[in-house]
Amino acid sequence: MPDDTRTETVDDLERRLEMYRLIFESIHNGAMVTDADGTITHFNKFYGQFLGVDPQAQIGRHCTEAVENSRMHIVAKTGKAEINHSQLIRGQKMVVQRVPIVKDGNIIAVFGQVMFKDVRDVSKLARELSLLESKVKLYEEELLSLRSTRYTFDSIIGRSDAVNNLKREALRAAATNFPVLITGESGTGKELFAQAIHHASARRLHPFVRINCAAIPRDLLESELFGYEKGAFTGAKAEGKPGKFELAHAGTIFLDEIGDLPAEMQPKLLRAIEDKEFERVGGTKIVRSDFRVIAATNQNLESMLTTGRFRKDLFYRLNVISLHIPPLRERPSDITALADQFLERTAREANMERLSIDKDAERALRAYAWPGNVRELMNVLERSASALEGGVIRVTDLPFYVPHGKRRETSPQQTSLREMRSQSEREAIWAALQAAGFQKARAARTLGIHRTLLYKKMKKYNLPLQPPQ
Repeated sequence: MPDDTRTETVDDLERRLEMYRLIFESIHNGAMVTDADGTITHFNKFYGQFLGVDPQAQIGRHCTEAVENSRMHIVAKTGKAEINHSQLIRGQKMVVQRVPIVKDGNIIAVFGQVMFKDVRDVSKLARELSLLESKVKLYEEELLSLRSTRYTFDSIIGRSDAVNNLKREALRAAATNFPVLITGESGTGKELFAQAIHHASARRLHPFVRINCAAIPRDLLESELFGYEKGAFTGAKAEGKPGKFELAHAGTIFLDEIGDLPAEMQPKLLRAIEDKEFERVGGTKIVRSDFRVIAATNQNLESMLTTGRFRKDLFYRLNVISLHIPPLRERPSDITALADQFLERTAREANMERLSIDKDAERALRAYAWPGNVRELMNVLERSASALEGGVIRVTDLPFYVPHGKRRETSPQQTSLREMRSQSEREAIWAALQAAGFQKARAARTLGIHRTLLYKKMKKYNLPLQPPQ
């Protein structure tokens, strides 16, 4: 072999060895290598700095002499890797890995690495992973929900002056970080406006976190809002869990059904909103979160103030920007636009032909009082479309109580939603009985219910079994 070729080969070998040495020395948390007998062959500078010893002086020593509680020689004998094991050194628990190196079926060395110099680092990482896991889960749940958090102002359908004015007010609210209180009857679209405000705001790239104050058990509400530390209560996750306010950092938290918030939680919520900080249940560390609050309710909070069911200071803190969504019966001009938009979406999602409504059915929809508001309108149209033969919805395709119901002018403050629904149901049953000549089976078919249920409803509303003479 020529001398120049041999020199080049030696130079390449030296460069590779130098690269391997640099790589080993750059393992930040400390590493060492022993031979099959447990004698140290490599010991990097970070491990030496951590233990306070000269790395080069450890070469040639047995691993048990250089590092207390070492098991490198044991792994060399068993051939079984020890991943993320705990090792006590100088009274401090560390997390280490010991991996056998095999060549031609024989163990020739063992590589050991310190993964964490302090087990508290593992706890910190676990908390961070828990927070990320909760955020991912929250995002998945939101994406699976209807339209997720992708409602914008373009999603709000309506031709009435009331809706157009509301959209302008909400758009102005989106330009600020002030709390917003949205009021309106159930089914009017309060969350739709909340999401639209969020997505028109500077926080749109950050989480929109929703919590229903009425749906969470009283004893779990605090931990849902503020999270909890490990061991805070029986059944708690070992690593703890971040709360909704923590997950909403840099984004928006939507407190739905705020009127149902228990009295004992109201001062805690007030403090969190005012200070933008709180403690997890069972914890002592202050958690800070930058969030924007939007609350919604179908209750009259002002009347609740006089009875003490809702705190005045919390009400004034939430009611900085107020949006009231009028019920559908007060804006009949929106009914046709809502119906057309919903039927277009239904046809597209169900792969159906174009759906439309004839004039008589449209008049019936506009004349009905809609105690369930937009949510009830969507339900009626979906039921009608599911049983439709053809592409046009007619009066006969609507549930019986819609064209036969009477428009009510009673204000929601005078009559509750439950009373209005009961009144509509009673009128529908009475009309069906009259149309069927009080033949119960026929009336039940018209109403789409079982005859047994019809009898129960008749008894509930004190309706006669026979036509009045």
